[in-house]
Amino acid sequence: MRPAAFPPAAALPRSEPASPPSMTTQTALHKPPSRAAQYWSLTKPRVTQLAVFCAVIGMFLATDGFPGWRVLVAGTVGIWLLAGAAFAVNCLVEAQIDARMARTARRATARGELTSTQTIVFSTVIGGLGMYVLYAFVNPLTMWLTFVTFVGYAFIYTMLLKPATPQNIVIGGLSGAMPPALGWAAVAGEVPMQAWLLVLIIFVWTPPHFWVLAMYRREDYARSGLPMLPITHGMAYTGLQVWLYTIALAATTLLPFAVGMSGLIYLAAAVALNAVFLRHSWRVHKHYSDLAARKAFAWSIVYLSLLFAALLVDHYFKF
Repeated sequence: MRPAAFPPAAALPRSEPASPPSMTTQTALHKPPSRAAQYWSLTKPRVTQLAVFCAVIGMFLATDGFPGWRVLVAGTVGIWLLAGAAFAVNCLVEAQIDARMARTARRATARGELTSTQTIVFSTVIGGLGMYVLYAFVNPLTMWLTFVTFVGYAFIYTMLLKPATPQNIVIGGLSGAMPPALGWAAVAGEVPMQAWLLVLIIFVWTPPHFWVLAMYRREDYARSGLPMLPITHGMAYTGLQVWLYTIALAATTLLPFAVGMSGLIYLAAAVALNAVFLRHSWRVHKHYSDLAARKAFAWSIVYLSLLFAALLVDHYFKF
């Protein structure tokens, strides 16, 4: 799936709106949020919410009954805290990059409203608290798996892979795909094959989800200096990869049914959800527009949420 040549960034189509206002203009119009809101934003709450949702689904799938309130609450809190700590490190490391991008320029770290020391202390405190909660109220396996996920995202992906290769989101996608395994481990104390199937689904989902965002934000990423696929390989190639990965995703999501982990409710939901995703991806591949990419990105989030919700419903009402 990797090409031999790197088309120049200058060959990219220019269908984005005009460049965002200058930093001076943005500063004049921007009223800094409260300190608490600045720290909260470091945790990327919308991204964390989806990750924790998938972890919670993993908790329920790990047992035929109810996981228990202690594990459910403590596992959710601990995983959320460590995920937030990883995102805070990401904001710190990419502060200068974020400052060059319209969609991230208003982050507190990008604007210098939170110092490096403040960000490091915040990440250390919530990360340490998350580890304590998982160790004391869940189990050591979940704590260590979540910590390894933290290291994978905050350091291996953010510091090493993301600035080095356009395949960053593929290679580094494992850390973002781990939440179902973390949730499963919290309840069962082990990570069986079924949990890894859920990880595999998110792993394959991540590239098309992220690449359509990079496509309609290509000028932003060109300014960032990061080697994102639409910049290094061109829009046509990226569109093809979105299409191919979506096909692979459709096949991967059938595995829970194929191994007897889920039943007909999940199968019907997966087929329907994949049909819509494939339609969006085909449009991105063959009839690209920024609007098509935005719709594909929005659907990818709805898709993953509904797919995991279908797994949960099917788990308790299987037939």
